[in-house]
Amino acid sequence: MNDTRAAGVVIIGSGLAGYTLAREFRKLDRDTPVTIVTADGGEVYSKPMLSNAFAQNKTPRDLITKSASVAAGELGLSVLAYHRVSQINRAAATIEVITGDRSPRMIAYDRLVLAIGADPRPYKVEGSDLVHVASVNDVDAYAAWHGKLKRGDEVLLIGAGLIGSEFANDLLAGGFTVTIVDPMAWPLGRLVPEAVGLALAAALREAGATIHLGRSIVRLQPAAGKGAIAILDDGCKIPFEHALSAIGLVPRTALARAAGLEIGQGIIVDALLQSSDARIYALGDCAQTAIGTLPFVLPLMAQARALAATLAGVPTPLKLPALPVGVKTPALPIVVCPPAAGSQGAWQIEGEGRDLKALFQGLSGGAIGFALTGALTSERQRLVRDMPALIA
Repeated sequence: MNDTRAAGVVIIGSGLAGYTLAREFRKLDRDTPVTIVTADGGEVYSKPMLSNAFAQNKTPRDLITKSASVAAGELGLSVLAYHRVSQINRAAATIEVITGDRSPRMIAYDRLVLAIGADPRPYKVEGSDLVHVASVNDVDAYAAWHGKLKRGDEVLLIGAGLIGSEFANDLLAGGFTVTIVDPMAWPLGRLVPEAVGLALAAALREAGATIHLGRSIVRLQPAAGKGAIAILDDGCKIPFEHALSAIGLVPRTALARAAGLEIGQGIIVDALLQSSDARIYALGDCAQTAIGTLPFVLPLMAQARALAATLAGVPTPLKLPALPVGVKTPALPIVVCPPAAGSQGAWQIEGEGRDLKALFQGLSGGAIGFALTGALTSERQRLVRDMPALIA
């Protein structure tokens, strides 16, 4: 077993979290060795682009902006592509990696950062072992998905949350026939009030989608010819050629759990994004902060800036202002700044048709969240200034 003394800062994961942290760290420290270890090819790409690539006529290759070697050269670091981390040895401050030829290798670290993301939530229903249901969470999965589709195909989209709604809009713009199924009563049900969700449903239907809300799939079965059939809990049968699950993400915690780190929904970190081991940090989709997991781009960027400063020698607690999320649904533009989880209050709605403003009024008075649609998304910057910080 080889023992490679890389030391310095070792980052596991080459997604948006890993590369953003490396970029921010290099702004502050040009000399400390940095190594990114990744199970994939280490290419730089924008993960948010995965859910609107068809509309922009982008192939999987078009989404990649830099190769691992180019990124490594620009940032002055090492990228170990196709190296899967099999374990963390906290006592020795090393990680064990398995390369393509299956030979184990030990890599030392002074400080270790887990930027390992999340996995799509498994979708299981009767017959799901007989019918392929895809999920897309990285560029490799997108390439496999993209390669199977041709314009006009019938696509079953399971889930109408943020990512499901974005994929639905993208597939419709790409010329596909889209049917959406979600057990909630309106799209974006965990983020926006009913009026906003139903306005989005109407816009997607106008764009050509068939939507079954408040319904669940009870069985999938192969069709007599090609494709398959989804049977809903009301008996409705939906024929389709391809299925995509967009029912959420589950933070990757197995590696950290096996190393004995404290785990909740994700890898539990403090204000400095430090885990229960003082030499190990986590950020992005895999990390659980004081307000829970933060599966959005703007919080990830804030985490990367704070952690970069801490790693560069200036301990910097994470602070998060209110961070609105732009939903990539051109059929109905939406911006949402949801209230903190568990907030008590009620939504108040203004406007009509496509142009709605929803304010979440807290019990103590004053708006603590908002959702805007259509032309009223222009009020985003004005409203966000008055929203309470997520982490002060």
